[in-house]
Amino acid sequence: MSASPFKPLVGVSASLLAVSDARYIAHAAGETNIDSLSQYSQCLPMILPAMGERLDIESLLPQLDGLLLTGGRANIEPHHFGGVAFPQDEPIDPQRDATVLPLIRAAIRAKVPIFGICRGIQELNVALGGSLHYRIHLLPGKCDHRMPRHKDVTMQEIFELRHPIKLTRNGYLAGLFDTDEFEVNSLHGQGLDRLGDGLIVEALSPDGVVEAVSLRDSETFTVGVQWHAEWEPHTHALSKKLFEAFGDAARLRAQTKGGG
Repeated sequence: MSASPFKPLVGVSASLLAVSDARYIAHAAGETNIDSLSQYSQCLPMILPAMGERLDIESLLPQLDGLLLTGGRANIEPHHFGGVAFPQDEPIDPQRDATVLPLIRAAIRAKVPIFGICRGIQELNVALGGSLHYRIHLLPGKCDHRMPRHKDVTMQEIFELRHPIKLTRNGYLAGLFDTDEFEVNSLHGQGLDRLGDGLIVEALSPDGVVEAVSLRDSETFTVGVQWHAEWEPHTHALSKKLFEAFGDAARLRAQTKGGG
C-alpha cells in the first residue's frame, strides 16, 4: 500500500460563535473554507482557536505552511485602526481580533503564505496599519455590497455573482489569466479605506471598492480578496486558481523547512 501524498498544514482562523441558545461558545470556521482548502489547495486544514494572547504564536508558526483568514459575521473593532466607535448593537469578536492581527504580522515576518477572504482581507489590511470604511453603501457614489436581506433568502442567492471586478494591469492576479474582468459575489458592509503598509491593489469594483490586494515584494503568496472565494471554486476560475496558487506556496514552504 503506497503512502498518502504529503499535505502542507494550513492554519484556518476561527470566530467565536454562540451555540445551543448562546449557552455554549465554539471556535468555528465555515465548512466551505475547510472543503475548498482541502480540495483545491490540497492542504491539511487546522482550525486555530481565537485565544488572543493565550495563543503561542512563536511556537505555532514553525509548524504552519500557510494561513487562511476566513470571513466572519463580526467586524474588526475600529479601535484597531483609529476608526469611529461601533454602535452598541454591532457584532464584535474581540478574541478573534486579538488572535489574528498579531498572527498576521508574525506570519509575514516568518514568510508564511497568507490567503485572506472577506473579513480576511480586512484583517490583513488592518494588521499592516490600514483602515476600513464602516459602511460602504453610505459613501457617495458607492453601491450596496451587502448580502441580500429579504426573508427566506437562499444560500445560492446569498453567494450569487453580484458585480464585476477589474484586475490591476500587470498585477499578480492579472498574471494568472488572459482576461482582466470577473464577476464576484458580495457579502460585506465594511471595506478597505487606507491601504496597509506594502499592500498593492489587485482588483477594483466598478464603484472603486478594493476587491483584492497583494503584498509588495513578498517572497511568498500574500493575497487578500473581498469576495467569498471559498464558495464553489469549481464554478469560478479566479477563485479556484487562487486556492491552487496558495496550495503551491504552502507546499514550497513545507519543502523548504523540511516538511515533505
